[in-house]
Amino acid sequence: MHTVQARGILSAEKCMNVYRGCTQGCIYCDSRSVCYGMDHPFEDVAVKENAPELLDRVLRGKKRRCMIHTGAMCDPYLPLEAQCRLTRRCSEIIARRGFGLSIQTKSDGILEDLDLLQRIARQSKCVAQMTLTTCDEKLCKILEPGVCGTRRRARALKQMTQAGIETVAWISPILPFLNDTEENLRGLLEHGRYPAGRQPGVFLSGPGSAFSGPEAGIRPAIRPGIRMRQPAEPAAHGNFPQRMRKAGRD
Repeated sequence: MHTVQARGILSAEKCMNVYRGCTQGCIYCDSRSVCYGMDHPFEDVAVKENAPELLDRVLRGKKRRCMIHTGAMCDPYLPLEAQCRLTRRCSEIIARRGFGLSIQTKSDGILEDLDLLQRIARQSKCVAQMTLTTCDEKLCKILEPGVCGTRRRARALKQMTQAGIETVAWISPILPFLNDTEENLRGLLEHGRYPAGRQPGVFLSGPGSAFSGPEAGIRPAIRPGIRMRQPAEPAAHGNFPQRMRKAGRD
């Protein structure tokens, strides 16, 4: 990682990325696409060390409170968050200024900030979104080698839900020949269904979503995963190439 002095922190859509780059190694990640103009290796994460000061200045000048969202360029709870604490510090500013927070992650490290998320939820609104990709822990290590397993993420989602945080199970992406079986999708939906009490919302992306949009830098990373996990029964995945051609995405 390396530190940088950012010129800005909040986009027009009220999104913030306190880090740029990622070490999770997800083979489907589109943030490594050349269209984003990354000027350093993707795994060499840029730490925006002045992010809290920039955010405080922006929020202090806003006349109306609103929801602040974590951006999609990186996970706010990368392992280095334990050292840098930028997500925590920015969330504290959001809480102090009375704004809401929507945060998305693949890490159960978010539980370290559960007390802060509850505080935001009590005084404004807080939505915690957890990405769930596959029920198969072995496949999870192929798709997302630097991320905690699905069971740990599901437990974190349940704990946040039971703590009164609004939660969303983000079932995405759906990857052809890898996790697009009915068995996998049903299993992931079960992770977000509890016997009683509050239930998380569910977001389910469309099939082939990882292949839409700017592709440069993405497909070369996905192909090795498909080779490592070629299904024994292709019929279980349906005629995905035909469906993609019909949809104009192949």
